[in-house]
Amino acid sequence: MTDTDARYDILFLCTGNSARSILAEAIMNRVGEGKFRAHSAGSHPKGAVHPGALRLLQKLGHPTDGFRSKSWDEFGADGAPELDFIVTVCDDAAGEVCPIWPGKPIRAHWGIPDPAAVQGSDEEVDRAFAEAYRQLQNHIQLFASLPIDKLDGISIKRRMDEIHEAETAAQSA
Repeated sequence: MTDTDARYDILFLCTGNSARSILAEAIMNRVGEGKFRAHSAGSHPKGAVHPGALRLLQKLGHPTDGFRSKSWDEFGADGAPELDFIVTVCDDAAGEVCPIWPGKPIRAHWGIPDPAAVQGSDEEVDRAFAEAYRQLQNHIQLFASLPIDKLDGISIKRRMDEIHEAETAAQSA
C-alpha cells in the first residue's frame, strides 16, 4: 500500500516540532504503514529538526528526507488532510489552546520527556533520544494494533489514554 491508501490521518503535536513529534511521525509511518498516515507539527516550531532526532532515525533505518519543523497552522489550512487523531507528545503543547480542526479528530496526550532539553555529551543526548523513541514506539505499537474500525470514538479515546497511563505506571515502577 502507498501512503495515500492509509485510512487514518494522525497528527503528533509538540511545541517546537523538532524532536518528539518528529520521532512519533517516523515511528507511526513505519508501524502503521497502510493503516495510518502520520504528520507532525508544532505550536511554535523551532525551524529545524534536532540533529539528535535525525541521527537516531537514520541509525534505525528510517527515511529522514522531508522532515521539517512546521507550524500546526498548516493542518488547518485549505487542502490539509482531514485529521482523525491528534496526539500531543509534550506537556507544553497539551496545555495550549489548539486551533479548530476540520472534522472531529480524537485527541490524546502522551507526555514524553524532552530529549532536546538534555545537556551533555553526544552520548548522553543520544541516550535521551533513544529513550523517547522507545516510549513513543511502545505507545504507537499498542495504538496501531487497536481494531479502530470496530471501536467508537469514546472507546478509542479511552484506549489511547490507557496506553499512556500504562507506560507512565511502568516508568514509575
